[in-house]
Amino acid sequence: MSSLRAAASALLLLGWIAASHLGSTGRGPVDLHVAVAVAPFLAAVAILFARVARPPVKLLAWLSVAVLLWSLWALLRTHVALLYYLQHLGIHLALAALFGASLIGSGEALVTRMARLLSEGDLSPRHWRYTRQVTAVWAAFFVLNALVSTALFLFASREVWSLHANVLTGPLVGLVFMVEVLCRRAVLPPHERPSLSAVVHAWRTMGRHRPTDPRSQP
Repeated sequence: MSSLRAAASALLLLGWIAASHLGSTGRGPVDLHVAVAVAPFLAAVAILFARVARPPVKLLAWLSVAVLLWSLWALLRTHVALLYYLQHLGIHLALAALFGASLIGSGEALVTRMARLLSEGDLSPRHWRYTRQVTAVWAAFFVLNALVSTALFLFASREVWSLHANVLTGPLVGLVFMVEVLCRRAVLPPHERPSLSAVVHAWRTMGRHRPTDPRSQP
């Protein structure tokens, strides 16, 4: 079952990349591309509306969104590439804020919290410093990639921008992750280096796992 789920997720991701690239470069059915482009925004709205406890208020909010979307649909059809750019930019800025905000204040950095979850105990000063540095690297990467995306969207062709934003962003994230793995092997001793499967599992559970007593010092 897990392999089938992974295969389905991979196919969905490839389909999303293909649809985003075709839509950004003006090829294919416009209405389908607009629907794909606004899907992440609707998902964000759904998460926001999930906090609304009263069904009548939630229904009214969704009706308002539907009316707004219907009234703007003709305009959105003429700005498909802009929609995909805003989607790409919004995701990157949200991730940059997620990593960057965890470096501010007395709480622990995001990667530090994940490392503490994996180690099930205290972190060494070396491990604590390293995880904060990795958190900063990820925040910087998402900001930098957002800036590159913006520059290409403004000054390059739509094909060049889409190649970077829709096709190469995933491999770039993978490249940064693999470089971090190599750095981790060089900096940390074996007992402080979790396996790849453990890291993936930790990322999946981070949203549900909130430390009761976050510590900003090792």
